[in-house]
Amino acid sequence: MRTSSIKFWQRRLLAGGGIWKRLYSTEIADDAGQSSKVKIFDRHLKRKQRDRAAWLMQPKDSLVDAVAENLLDRLEDCKRTFPTTLCMGGSLEAVRRLLRGRGGIEKLIMMDTSNDMVKLCKNAEMRMPNENIETSYVVGDEEFLPIKESSLDLVISCLGLHWTNDLPGAMIQARLALKPDGLFLAAILGGDTLKELRIACTVAQMEREGGISPRLSPLAQVRDAGNLLTRAGFMLPGVDVDEYTVRYKNPLELIEHLRAMGESNALIHRGKILNRETALATAAVYESMFAAEDGTVPATFQFFNWRQFQSPSELQ
Repeated sequence: MRTSSIKFWQRRLLAGGGIWKRLYSTEIADDAGQSSKVKIFDRHLKRKQRDRAAWLMQPKDSLVDAVAENLLDRLEDCKRTFPTTLCMGGSLEAVRRLLRGRGGIEKLIMMDTSNDMVKLCKNAEMRMPNENIETSYVVGDEEFLPIKESSLDLVISCLGLHWTNDLPGAMIQARLALKPDGLFLAAILGGDTLKELRIACTVAQMEREGGISPRLSPLAQVRDAGNLLTRAGFMLPGVDVDEYTVRYKNPLELIEHLRAMGESNALIHRGKILNRETALATAAVYESMFAAEDGTVPATFQFFNWRQFQSPSELQ
């Protein structure tokens, strides 16, 4: 691949060009005046990817565990307890494993769109149960929350909501499921996640195919994170931003890790399968641009953390 071409696209992409920004809308009206939700992700495909992830994931993932631990640490800042809790989607098994009595949870509902992921959580709970917690399991969708209004003390979502087509709508449903003094606790991937892979893939596609097609999910930017809470009806929105850099032996190891996390591309308008030549070029660009002296390649993961009480008077 020509060095001048790589440098040109590196400058453009690092300046922000060619990065697909995600738009958010609870509903839009079509030409006939009918209301329809914006469809960005293939939820059926995402369920299949999570089925696969249930078989691929390691018992402990240091990145996932770090995000879950950081999220659960926020429970230690709360003076009240949360007897009835819903944990939905994403890294729900890591959340269950790392609770360690925090939050005073008595009844824990584990929900995922993937039946295999729910089975994984059941089996893990049998091997290492949480004492004094009654755990139940539900196959359900964050976009159509099967929970009665004002029935929960706490809703936890660790790395799942960024795959919903209507993120504000999913957050509204979570808020409505909370009791007046309930707490919403969530972490999603932020817009700087996998910025190295986005750049390498775009450069390789422009060089080999003369154009680009969506390969990675559009993610929320920092300015979106607080606005999403406001649109969902939460008061005094606040967001914390964390960023981790994980080093891999090569780009292929990164892709395998994403599959095991259930974070593969699930865009409805995704391009065809990346051909071998472009895939190899992507790996070559990634290594030429970002590899360290020891040959490892970095991958950036950005996370937005939300800790929001239903009522402002409950903020600690």
